[in-house]
Amino acid sequence: MAGRTSAARAYRMIYEASLRDPEGFWGKAADEVVWDTPWDTVLESTGAPLYRWFAGGAMNTCYNALDRHCDAGHGDRIALVYDSPVTNTIRRYTYRELLDAVARCAGGLAGLGVGKGDRVVIYMPMVPEAVIGMLACARIGAIHSVVFGGFAARELASRIADARPAVILSASCGIEVSRIIEYKPLLDAAITLAGHQPEHCVILQRPECPAPLVEGRDIGWDVLERAPPVGCVSVAATDPLYILYTSGTTGVPKGILRDNGGHLVALLWSMRNLYGVAPGEVFWAASDIGWVVGHSYIVYGPLAAGCTTILYEGKSVGTPDPGAFWRVIAEHGVSVLFTAPTAFRAIRREDPKGEHLQKYDLPGFRALFLAGERCDPETLAWASDLLRVPVIDHWWQTETGWAIGANPLGIGILPIKPGSCTVPMPGYDVAVLDDDGKEVPPATVGNIVMRLPLPPGCLSSLWERDGEYVSTYLAHYPGYYETGDAGFVNGDGYLWIMGRTDDLINTAGHRLSTGAMEEVIASHPDVAECAVTGVADPVKGEIPVGFVVLKAGVARDTAAIQQEIIGQVREIIGPIASFKVVIIVRRLPKTRSGKILRGTMKKIADGEPYPTPATIEDPAVLDDIRESLRRIGFPRR
Repeated sequence: MAGRTSAARAYRMIYEASLRDPEGFWGKAADEVVWDTPWDTVLESTGAPLYRWFAGGAMNTCYNALDRHCDAGHGDRIALVYDSPVTNTIRRYTYRELLDAVARCAGGLAGLGVGKGDRVVIYMPMVPEAVIGMLACARIGAIHSVVFGGFAARELASRIADARPAVILSASCGIEVSRIIEYKPLLDAAITLAGHQPEHCVILQRPECPAPLVEGRDIGWDVLERAPPVGCVSVAATDPLYILYTSGTTGVPKGILRDNGGHLVALLWSMRNLYGVAPGEVFWAASDIGWVVGHSYIVYGPLAAGCTTILYEGKSVGTPDPGAFWRVIAEHGVSVLFTAPTAFRAIRREDPKGEHLQKYDLPGFRALFLAGERCDPETLAWASDLLRVPVIDHWWQTETGWAIGANPLGIGILPIKPGSCTVPMPGYDVAVLDDDGKEVPPATVGNIVMRLPLPPGCLSSLWERDGEYVSTYLAHYPGYYETGDAGFVNGDGYLWIMGRTDDLINTAGHRLSTGAMEEVIASHPDVAECAVTGVADPVKGEIPVGFVVLKAGVARDTAAIQQEIIGQVREIIGPIASFKVVIIVRRLPKTRSGKILRGTMKKIADGEPYPTPATIEDPAVLDDIRESLRRIGFPRR
């Protein structure tokens, strides 16, 4: 108990200091970065509501991720482990080996005319060359934009058209468990659609599916490997490091812009204080470099902290191998794992008793962090019982680049409250407002916002669209950043995220959280995972509909299970929820990063037109959802 009290006191002192004196707090944190030129101002606010961190300072992100460790005598430490069950390959790179590969790749890009401020689109699978390409861009001051490998041509084209890259780095194919995805035809089609012609495309030829090259434009990856190495280019702390695109509401993707200096300061702080990892330890973010988690915690965060990072190529979430996580953790000595809740729901569905874990010994494994969408308490409890280590749900966004709410393992773990992402991290001044902008009482669901300025590491703006950044995120509640998430803060300062604000439904004038209903449904012993969405109702405006996936091996009458679930929701949330419809489905539609596509299911139920999301893992799942809804009379109009 004394330890928990001490941790709570330490957290509170650190958090309050970050709000009371942000310049002093982050200025001290910035001492962890190697600077070429000290900054003039920690926080520049003359352009508010657009803020800049460490203005006047100069540094290089690649130097801080690689060179500094070699200079300090740690060149023989393992920097990157490439684990690819789909190609039956494990390859390890020391810091010195990775530095050499990156310096040569940077030299090759420079030889193609790429320089400071130029954009490079990276459209590659989870292979070492993709990480090398990212770091090489950082080394010469180019701005990289990683596009998730396997994205359809139209999605890739919109990003090429917006970023206007000088060079595109790609591969002949990506490899999944049961199929090969040819990247080159998608890339060629995207360039035609984009109307922007890069000067060069550099293609990594994979033996599983070599691709023909376009004469005069395309060159092989070996050109970069043979290039003479180059040193680091000093860039301003406020210069862009990368553009990462998310879906926009206007049809044009939003290019989240991340700076160099603030980004690295925040990630270094988080590696030590949030995730509690030390130099030389192994950190695994089971994500993809096409997502923000991969940028922050496969590449830049672990390497800057002097850790070993895992690059995993293959499907690690439950099927076809529910033991994939345990094998990687055991084989590579992982200390901390970061993944999405959907991964553990999949494992729980396929292996509810955790029998695959018994094959492995995990002596150094000490924490599991979950993020990407809200973790239901049942999955959190199952993982905790299975692993016997802290299981920490934390909350952040592509826009923020690192956690908004978390349990700071490195400072001292706080009591875990299932359903909560624990407490705000330093620099995030979180508030909960009603639709009129007034703060709501504790434990009241409202709109989660953060007072400006945001801490280092968050987006500095949108690529070439400052006005859209302000109108999208800052205009609704002046002085605040609008997260688009709904939730509440309880009397102890713990933060609950109940879902996106559009996941709140209005039933007969009552504002209800679909996340709260999902929490109740997930507690049913036969349920592996679930989703609730509001659908149109002519009388009540909206009613909730629950979609449920059962655990493997459940043979009970599904009608009885449905009635039990309805009874649980009515008992715990009350008849006010009007929860009367439960649909048993084989799978839920998800993005490749594991997020459930609730909005798409709602559109199907309401009979609205919907485009198949570009990020969907398996479009065929939508046909199952549509047929399941049709059988019970949806859509109703």
